[in-house]
Amino acid sequence: MAARKDPRPCSIADTLAVVGEKYSLLVLREVCLGNRRFDQLVRNVGAPRDILAARLRRLVDAGILTKRPYSERPQRFEYLPTQAGLDLEPVLMTLMAWGDRHLRDSGDRPMVIEHNCGHDLLPQVTCAACGTPVRHEDLTAHPHAEGWTVAGPTAA
Repeated sequence: MAARKDPRPCSIADTLAVVGEKYSLLVLREVCLGNRRFDQLVRNVGAPRDILAARLRRLVDAGILTKRPYSERPQRFEYLPTQAGLDLEPVLMTLMAWGDRHLRDSGDRPMVIEHNCGHDLLPQVTCAACGTPVRHEDLTAHPHAEGWTVAGPTAA
């Protein structure tokens, strides 16, 4: 029997195909922080100008950012998050919290985000139905992709 060559259908893989390129999430971080002009993005993201321009085009084409002119002569644009871009902001906050917890010394956080309640944001994934925090041991996967189980592809 020949091995299946297609990878598991997966929304994580689909998302990474859009925002998984180097610098893409850093561009979104900057735009969400209010840094929306190309020169600000070059400085804060650290990407070469040509790569940054390509990432911005891809994020605009994917509907994550929108481009708006702010100068006619010379023609210049700023980049704003769409609703799809704003929906990725909790992902950024969770990635930042993970990095703070696992890649830095205690208390050595390069950025702190304050919630409107006045406290530092420490994001936590909770179940929308019951409100309890999500823990690995409380999860059960149910593949809905035809021909797949949790362990992998079913026999053809």
